[in-house]
Amino acid sequence: MSRTAKRIADSKLFHSAIIAVILFAGILAGVETNAALVERHGLVLRVLDATVLAVFIAEIALKLAAHGCRPLDYFRDGWNVFDFTIVALCVLPIGGPFAAVLRLVRVLRLLRLVTALPKLQLLVGALLKSLGSMGYVSVLLGLIFYIYAVAGVHLFGRQMPEDFGSMSVALMSLFQIITLDNWSDIFNPAQAVAPIAAGVYFVSFILLGTMILLNLFIGIVMNSMSEMHAELDQQKEVVRDPAKKCSVLSELTTLERQLDCVKSQLKSLRANLSQTTS
Repeated sequence: MSRTAKRIADSKLFHSAIIAVILFAGILAGVETNAALVERHGLVLRVLDATVLAVFIAEIALKLAAHGCRPLDYFRDGWNVFDFTIVALCVLPIGGPFAAVLRLVRVLRLLRLVTALPKLQLLVGALLKSLGSMGYVSVLLGLIFYIYAVAGVHLFGRQMPEDFGSMSVALMSLFQIITLDNWSDIFNPAQAVAPIAAGVYFVSFILLGTMILLNLFIGIVMNSMSEMHAELDQQKEVVRDPAKKCSVLSELTTLERQLDCVKSQLKSLRANLSQTTS
């Protein structure tokens, strides 16, 4: 039974069918945003949504059955936990004021494409792996924002209260500047107030924020992606290389022999204990 379930779950046809169902679920979530279509074909949409949910539940049940006597091994994979959580939230009887939450969860089913497509898993894995390094760059970016916000309030706060009147307003203005979205609308009035100070202030902030720090984020992500590629290549090499396969199998055989020795020693200890107690 478990072998049949595993063969079906690992087949390309089953994998492609699940991807098609996920895409259909995303299209269905978009159609449900049209109030006229929901009012006209509400019953059909509910039936289709229930069918999609049934397919997802059947997929999870099949993958659980593929693990045989140890179905909990299914949850050792983080992507399986992610899939199970989304499907479980869709099954919960959320209604009334929480109906919007259920609709949001239905849209999140489209995120299951990440688990279905290995390339997307690679991208998400690289992003997650780079979070640690991104944290330090984010701290540095926050310090630069804070320093320039304080300087902007002191330099341009009185003449430009709509852009630098307070810390919160200055931080929002700096965010607009770092995105380069109509930053000249803030620069031109500042230049009229203090030409030299405005030039140094804006040019240095754009160079530090946009040209250096944001490129650091890109570099960290690219480095994480290269590391993920290297890890995947090593895994594939272990699978393909017969010598490495043999070494792994020999290690497993050695471990099994050691386990057998431990079991025999435990049996002899039990026999000795039973004799002494008798």
